[in-house]
Amino acid sequence: MSAESPEMSAATKDILGKVRQMVPPMLAKFHKGQLGRIAVIGGSEDYTGAPYFSAMASARLGCDMSHVICTPGAGAVIKTYSPNLMVHPLMRQSPSPSSNDCPSPEDTDPEKVSSEIIDMLGRLHVLVIGPGLGRDPLMQETCAKVLAAAREQKMPVVLDADALAIVTTRPELFVGWQEVVLTPNVVEFGRLWKGLKPDGDNGEAGDSDKSPTAKVEALSRALGGVTIVQKGGHDMISNGDHTMIVDLEGGLKRSGGQGDTLTGSIATFLGWRQAYLEGLWDHGNKLESKELLGLAAFGGSAITRLCSRNAFKKKGRSLQASDLTDEVHPSFLELFGEDEPDAKL
Repeated sequence: MSAESPEMSAATKDILGKVRQMVPPMLAKFHKGQLGRIAVIGGSEDYTGAPYFSAMASARLGCDMSHVICTPGAGAVIKTYSPNLMVHPLMRQSPSPSSNDCPSPEDTDPEKVSSEIIDMLGRLHVLVIGPGLGRDPLMQETCAKVLAAAREQKMPVVLDADALAIVTTRPELFVGWQEVVLTPNVVEFGRLWKGLKPDGDNGEAGDSDKSPTAKVEALSRALGGVTIVQKGGHDMISNGDHTMIVDLEGGLKRSGGQGDTLTGSIATFLGWRQAYLEGLWDHGNKLESKELLGLAAFGGSAITRLCSRNAFKKKGRSLQASDLTDEVHPSFLELFGEDEPDAKL
């Protein structure tokens, strides 16, 4: 870690040392796609920036292939943002009551809409669902069907924004699914808590447990051990049994879209998790497989917070989500450098 790196607690430094072991070295023997094939499902008529920011953060951090699966209208716009992303206009929104168009049954049946997306899953390592998704019923139901298929394949999935509504309406899709990462902000966490905790539980920890992590741990346990990244002043990451706190300082501007950098960054670390598990390079198997998902979430959170901090130094109150995108690779270098994966931090 460079001398310019931000101050951090000993615990954070230790965890980042483990995260670094997951980062693949740049070796000539690798071929395209081995170090992460990521897809972001989102992007609707009104929201085109969020899936772009998520997919581009994933690409800038270092995944090999970054896809966006969105509606045709959103796809036409997102393609103009960057030629580096692969854009698939496979999602559909419910037809507007005021529209004179007569959509085909294939465009209004979530079973049919989801089928082409599900066919893609075998070519991907990680899904991000939620950026720019919206609350359209057809979009939500399509994602629910994709999620069910992803769970069958034990595929890592990162959920954010409006996709978190599926967790409360269809909790059976998630309970006990160990490969899921939820990334709620304060408001979204409150909705999840209200929708998933037993009646009469007002969300306060018991008298014997006033720790700041009690609620995120309880919510994770209510979902059978899914990993939750509770965003806030410090990000708290828990699977109900093990909790980590990311205490790196972020920026002071809370512009919309910063959470999209988080989802894309976590997704790339999850792609690298797959490469680690497959033993694509000689890393000595120093990490336990059960800790890799939490480490991936920690790495994504650390990168995002440092992006926010560094972008705020440059932009101040004018900071926008695109400014974080520009900081992804510099922040990676600041935290991890480009040494061999077993290098000491």
